[in-house]
Formats: sequence, structure tokens, C-alpha cells
Amino acid sequence: MELLTVLLVGGVAGWLGSMIYNGSGLGLFGDIIVGLLGGWLGYWLFGQFGISLGRGLLGYIFTSAIGAIIILFLVRVISKKR
Repeated sequence: MELLTVLLVGGVAGWLGSMIYNGSGLGLFGDIIVGLLGGWLGYWLFGQFGISLGRGLLGYIFTSAIGAIIILFLVRVISKKR
């Protein structure tokens, strides 16, 4: 059950991040991957500064979405340089 929850939250966070950043989704698997990586990046980054965006499911979604936006930004910067 935990794996399903992580995948659902990752998908929501990735979708939310892609909607905020560039207005188009990456598909189901792309959103899940970006959301999961964004969750890891967001918690690591905010942990470095001692910032918490809340507890529970909503805090995890916000943190993951912000991390997903950062990842999407970096992917766009890297892909433009090629």
C-alpha cells in the first residue's frame, strides 16, 4: 500500500510541477518519475535550509512539486544548450 501511495503522490506532484512550469504534462510515467525525483530533491534542498512546507500528504505534494519544477527547469536549461 505504501508503494501505491508514493506513486500516486509522485504522479500528482509531477503533474502539478509540469503544469506550473511549462503548461504541459509529461505523461503518466514521466510525471511519476519527475514527482518522485522532485520529492527527493525538494526534501533534501529544504532540509539544507531548515525549511518545512508542512506535514502530511499536502506538505509532501508541495515539496515534491517544487522539486519537480526545479528538475524541469534544469532539464530545459540543459536541453537548450545542445
